[in-house]
Amino acid sequence: MPRRYKLYITDTAQLDLEQIFYYIAEDSLRNAERFVTELEAKAYSLETLPERQPLIPENEYFGTDYRHLVYKKYRIVYRIAENQVFILRILHGAKLLDI
Repeated sequence: MPRRYKLYITDTAQLDLEQIFYYIAEDSLRNAERFVTELEAKAYSLETLPERQPLIPENEYFGTDYRHLVYKKYRIVYRIAENQVFILRILHGAKLLDI
């Protein structure tokens, strides 16, 4: 059985989710609820085998070892520390990562 990691969603990532929700809700509240729920489920899938996702290209510039999980047009950017996963940002793929 794969090792389980404790997952934490940072305040910044939580704010990202809220902004995504409100943006989509301008057109459809139902779609916003469904999509944010899907994003959260994808994030929580990182409780097992978070190493399976690739390192982000920005690591070269930031000197980090962040990874990302891409879901539709969004990136869930995270880092692994021992037995913990920290969701740092949830961004539209067209946006640049800022730390």
